[in-house]
Amino acid sequence: MMKKHTFSLPNLLTYGRIIAVPLVVLCFFLEGQLKSTNPARWSAFAIFLAASVTDFLDGYLARIWHQTSVFGRMLDPIADKLLVSACLLLLAADGTIAGWTLWAAITILCREILVSGLREYLAEIKISVPVSRLAKWKTILQFTALSSLLIGPAGESFLPHITLTGLILLWTAAILTLITGWDYFRTGVKHVIN
Repeated sequence: MMKKHTFSLPNLLTYGRIIAVPLVVLCFFLEGQLKSTNPARWSAFAIFLAASVTDFLDGYLARIWHQTSVFGRMLDPIADKLLVSACLLLLAADGTIAGWTLWAAITILCREILVSGLREYLAEIKISVPVSRLAKWKTILQFTALSSLLIGPAGESFLPHITLTGLILLWTAAILTLITGWDYFRTGVKHVIN
C-alpha cells in the first residue's frame, strides 16, 4: 500500500514542502552570509507561501482521491514542523523575532517536539490522536504569522505594520500552541498511566 501512494500527487506536494525548507533559508544566504535584503525576503515569502498552500492541498487531495496512506499521515506533520521550525530559527537569527517574542517562538518549537514525541509513543501502542479543529487554526495562524514576518521590513511600504501584525499573530499562534499542546499531553498521559 505504501509503494502505491509514495509518488501520488498529495505526497509529491508534501515532498515539495520539505524541499522548500532549505530554499527559504537559502534566500537569506545568497551572498554567503545571513542578509535579509528586500529581494531575499520577497523570495523567501513566495517560496513559503507556495509551500503553505501545499499543506492544505495535500490532505484534501489525498482524501477526495482516496490516496490517504500511513506514510502520508506520518510525513505531513513532519514537513509542517520542518518548515515552521526553520523559519522561526531563520527569523530569530536575522533579528526579526527578538526580545520577548523569542518566547513565542520557543513555545511553538517546544510544543512541536513534545507532540512529536507523544505521537511516536502513542503510535507504538496503536493509538491515533486526530488533529483537532483548533490545531488546524493554530497551523493557519503560524503560517500567516511567518508569512508576514518573512516579508517584514521589505513589505512595510506596501503593508504598513506588517511586521507588528506578524508578531501579534505569532503570539496568538503560541497561545493556541499551548492549548492544543495541553490537549495532546492530557491524551498522552492518560494512555501512559493506563
